Amino acid sequence: MVRSVRAWGLLALGLLLSAAPSQAAMTRRIVVFSASVPAARRVALARSTGARIVRELPLIHAVVIATPSTQVRVAESRLSAMSEVARVDPDPKINWLAAVERPGTVFAPPAMRDILAPIEALKKRAAAAPKPDAGTQRIQWGVERVDAPAAWATTRGAGVKVAVIDTGLDMTHPDLAANIKGGWNVIAKNADFNDDHGHGTHCGGNIAALDNDIGIVGVAPKADLYGVKVLDANGSGTFDDVIAGMQWAVDHHMQVASMSLGADQGNQALADMVKAMHDAGVTLVAAAGNSGGSVGYPAAYPGAIAVAASDQSDRLADFSSRGPEVAEIAPGVDIYSLSKNGGYETMSGTSMATPHVAGLAVLYVATHPGATPDQVRAALAKASTKLSGVPAEGQGAGLPDAAKLVAE
Repeated sequence: MVRSVRAWGLLALGLLLSAAPSQAAMTRRIVVFSASVPAARRVALARSTGARIVRELPLIHAVVIATPSTQVRVAESRLSAMSEVARVDPDPKINWLAAVERPGTVFAPPAMRDILAPIEALKKRAAAAPKPDAGTQRIQWGVERVDAPAAWATTRGAGVKVAVIDTGLDMTHPDLAANIKGGWNVIAKNADFNDDHGHGTHCGGNIAALDNDIGIVGVAPKADLYGVKVLDANGSGTFDDVIAGMQWAVDHHMQVASMSLGADQGNQALADMVKAMHDAGVTLVAAAGNSGGSVGYPAAYPGAIAVAASDQSDRLADFSSRGPEVAEIAPGVDIYSLSKNGGYETMSGTSMATPHVAGLAVLYVATHPGATPDQVRAALAKASTKLSGVPAEGQGAGLPDAAKLVAE
């Protein structure tokens, strides 16, 4: 009997080991159909190749499939031969943060979150958790530089819905939780969008950290924040993960979306989703990138407001990407903001510049209900001042001023 159990155990182990490579070697593709093809037909045609359906992306008339890497060329060939298929786009998994942020110094108090609890329970726990010393709140230099405090007598962004499409948000952070109204984990396909990296929380803090006598204050401290987790703990995700997060923002009627992520190369599906967001009325603010070279994606697409980074001397950060696509410049060097586990962190990058402009977009929408993305872009440009000595391709319209923006 002992030998029999051992034999079965070895057999089971062998089966697991033999199955692992085929499960790991799956390749995704984004199959884009002609707009006239109904959703059910799209799914049926994709399945006819033997592929597994990962998700649907109806805004761009697409279906995401997964197939063993050894069979992907056959599946692509079959799909491309179908008259209803417009194209088959690549869907690699990449690190979307490597090109848009630089790490800084972390201060992390003891963990005080339970990632399995519902959002309301997490908020209650956050309220009861230890907090930084009262009276230590400060307005970080970037918020001052865009003149956000001068706009707060007019608006603090209350009621405006802004999606942070990133690594999630720390759902219990005492300097943020009260402004978090919901979100989605694209990767796990559930409501637990808690941040296991820290990047999304840092960006969310720049947008809407609470005016609560501790920590920092965001540009729009009463905005309604939604965490859309499209990247894992390493900052990685597929193109379709990111695109699905963008679709969620449209489906849930976000008014502003902040995307402090980027890729050196885009694809047509991502470009199509940027256009879909624009056409749906979602103002998309995106990081230009940290390559020091050309602007990354999705920031380089026409529907996005690409943001470059400046330092405390109003110079273009040496790492900041540049090009004709840059629309605005904002503080992005040594930015102190929130981090996961209730912490605080100093970081640099166009990732940090982007939420400053996203927060300004929130303030404008709050004072101009129904403003379109084009109107927001034009208002930001009108409220901006060119920085001396910074080339046009590094700053776009210049550094925006919140007081001028809300007075428009």
